Amino acid sequence: MNNTHGWAALVWEGFPAWYKQWADGSSLVVAEQGAQVLSWKTADGREHLYLSPASARDGKTAIRGGVPVCFPQFNTRGPLPKHGFVRNLGWQVAECGAQHIALRLQDGPATRQFWPEAFDAVLRAEVGANSLAITLDVRNTGSTPWAMTCALHSYLQVDDITQTQLAGLQGAACWDALADTRFAEAAAQIDFGAAPGAGFDRVFSTPGAGGKLLQVSQQFAHDGRALTIQNSANASEVVVWNPGAALSQELADMPDDGWRQMLCVEAASIDTPVTLAPGQSWRLMQTLTTAGA
Repeated sequence: MNNTHGWAALVWEGFPAWYKQWADGSSLVVAEQGAQVLSWKTADGREHLYLSPASARDGKTAIRGGVPVCFPQFNTRGPLPKHGFVRNLGWQVAECGAQHIALRLQDGPATRQFWPEAFDAVLRAEVGANSLAITLDVRNTGSTPWAMTCALHSYLQVDDITQTQLAGLQGAACWDALADTRFAEAAAQIDFGAAPGAGFDRVFSTPGAGGKLLQVSQQFAHDGRALTIQNSANASEVVVWNPGAALSQELADMPDDGWRQMLCVEAASIDTPVTLAPGQSWRLMQTLTTAGA
């Protein structure tokens, strides 16, 4: 690659990755494993993504934190490994731009161990003024249709989950995976301090309204600012997850108190699998935006 536009290949906290810092002080780190965004700092120096310090750094075990790519299967909704396999494989840098980087994974011997289908996947991360846009493009490069479920599994860093709220899901149909109950979300904002340490695992269905704005706010955030989330309109579900105290203690790749510093708010298309015909493409996107300084 002749022009990397200031992007540097390095080992970042044990992960082979690509890094860039801009003149205003903002920065981005994207791991080669899984094309996983690991760090996004705005010009004020604040980190907006959670990365577990206990996460495996062996190049093949799923990384706990950042923005994992779940494809072509979400969670255990199918016969493939949990959340698919692309988050565990090495991706290649396809393009470096002044504000963005793109990594690519195509089918080959490593992917066919898990899935026989032909595909081309490109993850693009673009930094703007106080914003990060993450786009996943997938294309069926084979001769037969195939189906998938997919998510951008964003781990957001928070000061304290018990002082954190999420607004924008009022009225959405909800499945609570912990209680196995279904209902319409009644609250204007979800307060994660209502049952501190209990854990939270819900799938909100937002068909036709996937592009609505969500907002994570923190009552005692050190700078008092909120993070706005916008998923692409085809993100038919929003997955919201926090492991809680008990599960954090069980997870080998998360500190016992790691649940306090993170909240997953995911762009997802999982309840109804997406089928792509030969040559057909599909895009999933999530944009994170902070208020101006």
